[in-house]
Amino acid sequence: MSLGPIGFLADHDLNDRIVDGVLRRDSSIPFFRARELGLAGRPDDEVLDEAGRSSLVVVSHDVNTMTAAALGRVSSGRGHSGLILVAQRLALRIVIDELVLIWSATDVAEWRDRIEFLPL
Repeated sequence: MSLGPIGFLADHDLNDRIVDGVLRRDSSIPFFRARELGLAGRPDDEVLDEAGRSSLVVVSHDVNTMTAAALGRVSSGRGHSGLILVAQRLALRIVIDELVLIWSATDVAEWRDRIEFLPL
């Protein structure tokens, strides 16, 4: 995993309005949808694997299975490039603000094997 600016990968469960809102706020933020990378409907472990290869932090609403996949990768020594979990009931504005802040204030190395819930 490289050092440098953070980027995001929205899994297939994440509300598209979150991605759109972040990109409207700052179009230079690297934020990809799973389907854009050919990952639509792929297992969580594959999404985490691609995120790691691309040095992207996964953003998901899927608290149960995505968390289990990330923890499983850590316990098996494979790790992951970071996971941000977003409650579906959380206001879009808050989610967008938090993701823009994370992008501007952290780098990819800080997210290695880290799981966080928004709001921070």
